[in-house]
Amino acid sequence: MIQRLQSVWLLLAAAAAFCSIKLSFYSGNLIKDNQPKAFVSLTAQSNLLLLILTAGVGIASLIAIFLYKIRKMQLRIVLITLLVSLLNLGLYFAETQKYVPGEGKFDLTAVFAIFIPILLFLAIRGIRKDEKLVKSLDRLR
Repeated sequence: MIQRLQSVWLLLAAAAAFCSIKLSFYSGNLIKDNQPKAFVSLTAQSNLLLLILTAGVGIASLIAIFLYKIRKMQLRIVLITLLVSLLNLGLYFAETQKYVPGEGKFDLTAVFAIFIPILLFLAIRGIRKDEKLVKSLDRLR
């Protein structure tokens, strides 16, 4: 299980997802009606939908690690997780529009959220390589 490279990619994606729950993605002055500007950091905890999607990506990545014997199901779960992580990233960028333009910045820890789809894509490549290897070995028997 751990000898497979995609298990490492999935574990790193899960770790990045769980880190991005607590660490900030964007910091700046938030625009609110009839209230003064307030310096706020955007994390997954600041929005319920972001929290649910981020935790779902992390949990699904961990579950996919243990499905190494059922590669087709593992591939489906990782593909769905990749789509959810891209949706999650889009929601992060949509939330940054609520901040005052020019008075905010992306934090260094935003890298965690950006790396999740990349790591999931690398895991998909590894799963497909395993599937091709198993099919080629079946032909030799």
